[in-house]
Amino acid sequence: MSSTIPPAVEIRNCRRVLGHSADRPVEFHLDEFRVEVGERVALTGPSGCGKSTLLNIVSGLVRPDNGVVRVHGTDITALSPLALDRFRGRETGFVFQSFNLLEPFTAHENVLLGMRFAGFGSGHERRDRAKELLDRVGLSHRLQARPGRLSVGERQRVSIARALGPRPSVLLADEPTGALDPQTADSVFDLLVELCMTEKTTLLFVTHDHDLANRLPRRFDCRSLLAKGGAE
Repeated sequence: MSSTIPPAVEIRNCRRVLGHSADRPVEFHLDEFRVEVGERVALTGPSGCGKSTLLNIVSGLVRPDNGVVRVHGTDITALSPLALDRFRGRETGFVFQSFNLLEPFTAHENVLLGMRFAGFGSGHERRDRAKELLDRVGLSHRLQARPGRLSVGERQRVSIARALGPRPSVLLADEPTGALDPQTADSVFDLLVELCMTEKTTLLFVTHDHDLANRLPRRFDCRSLLAKGGAE
């Protein structure tokens, strides 16, 4: 008997009031959004249109007021806070524009900490996985360097390795090339896509760069997600 693989991300009838403007609600509203396992999707649109909110809803960092959010078949809106934290650490990885690396720790230690917080593997497995990923992002010679001694491109490569360390099913990248020069941005983008393909990780990639967005198989314009004045 064949089984149907659930989509990597499925959102239905999602609403979230984010605040008020001139006594009117500013609301995120998404009727339907679906991403299949292994897809690579660009999320585009101007600032304030809901791109980052969408990533935060997928990760469970923001809970919708109404609606269903499923990640690999699990409705994360039904999980307790503790169960949601565990699920997030296991199933989702994050890459940010600002890197968010911990300065007191080396590149190797930053990747190890990401896996430890996610509850991934034994100490030996984490050490091997961290070295493997840092080698794959071209930083095997920089294992003991702290973030302040790394270039911006190297820092982003460390953050990619950290995000992929626990083998998440979904990688959420919020403007990961926004702080990089064009040449470095291209290099980091290519690396991120290649790693997601080889790791079989679904990618949601937020960007203002239309050239990068057009290089992904699917593009989703987020301008319709944020509605001022409440739902119709």
